[in-house]
Amino acid sequence: MEYHIINQDLKMSRLVHGYWRAHKWDLDTQGYIRLIEEVLATGINTFDHAACYGGFANESRFGAALKADKSLRERMTIVSKCGISFPNPTLPEMKSKHYDNSAAHIIWSAERSVRELGCGHLDLLLLHRPSPFLNPEEVAAAFDSLHTRGIVRHFGVSNYPAQKLNMLQSYVAQPLATNQIEISPLHIAPFSDGSLDYLLEKRIKPMAWSPLAGGKLFDHSDERSRRVAQALLQAGEACSETRLDTLAYAWLLSHPAGLMPIIGSGQSERIRNAADALSVRFDDEAWIRVYAAAQGHDVP
Repeated sequence: MEYHIINQDLKMSRLVHGYWRAHKWDLDTQGYIRLIEEVLATGINTFDHAACYGGFANESRFGAALKADKSLRERMTIVSKCGISFPNPTLPEMKSKHYDNSAAHIIWSAERSVRELGCGHLDLLLLHRPSPFLNPEEVAAAFDSLHTRGIVRHFGVSNYPAQKLNMLQSYVAQPLATNQIEISPLHIAPFSDGSLDYLLEKRIKPMAWSPLAGGKLFDHSDERSRRVAQALLQAGEACSETRLDTLAYAWLLSHPAGLMPIIGSGQSERIRNAADALSVRFDDEAWIRVYAAAQGHDVP
């Protein structure tokens, strides 16, 4: 496994295991423990959560496994996100869908995530979505408090355009460690809209959510998805790789930005396919062919 060493106490695997849909995996506590062990056995050490996943219930399911097997925590880097609120049965006090980036909410959410996960501290906390009502001074105060108290070691953002990330960093004392963005062979805007250029400039390693385009790469429901899938499979012929998911992950991993794709599956085979992508590399020509297929025309 390859890793990004963000600093001496933040080590993130190039592939991340994500728990957005974990409430659909039908796992009990022992099932979670077995899955986590399988993920760790591939070399993946980074686990991605959010307070709101599973209607604000997924973190507690994962946390039950960490509480049952206390040896797991020291082997992993735990990421969570905060700031999205919506009506849900777990927290009935939430009455509407909105973004809450107030200092009080950030601190409350981080403390709750640590309790639910039973993890002692978060290695990385991300603001889940950029709010148009964000007060950067409140965010900075929340981050300072959480960092000083040892509840969160590092901070970052998710879904932030470059200008907003740059603005927030100007207020926050701690270096922002990552930006988790949507990016896949079918969602290629970050390659041209300045998002990745900014992260490369600042030496920030991005996380990539929905790297398989929510399964659209596999359903071949439109001409574009069929075209991109064919370009990936054609590139795989050079290394005798025929697994479409492995090739999609490899295409992202090959980019110089150092992307960290998030595997959103609880299936062992899918996790192994993703891990195998680390041994596949796209050269410039093969990479651009996939990009051109997604654009629908050759590069100029």
